[in-house]
Amino acid sequence: MAADKVQQVMEIVEGLKVTELARLVKELKEKFDIQAPVFAAGASPAAAGSGAPAEAAAEEKTDFTVVLTSVGDKKIQVLKELRALTQLGLKEAKEIIDKVPGTVKENVPKEEADKIKSKLEEVGAKVEVK
Repeated sequence: MAADKVQQVMEIVEGLKVTELARLVKELKEKFDIQAPVFAAGASPAAAGSGAPAEAAAEEKTDFTVVLTSVGDKKIQVLKELRALTQLGLKEAKEIIDKVPGTVKENVPKEEADKIKSKLEEVGAKVEVK
């Protein structure tokens, strides 16, 4: 019975858009008070208690949010690039552009955030990575 519920939830999650999935994750974290994991994958509690280097690694930011702060003069080119980078539909991409500042992507690695920023800036947009 539980496996059926899990399968149903997985099917629903697979059908979500990136922005919907990011919102779901955020709301789940808030509702269940989920914090970032203390231990890295495969690390034992004994290894994690070894001092400052482990603490510094745990505090290093790994997920970034890309925020569109200005569209510039080339709104259509920015819209096209935004859709290409995020796989968003026309309506969702237009909403981001119309409601500047707007979040383009959340919880992405630094490399992906920098790529999105540079591509959007090439077509005249202004972008922040937080």
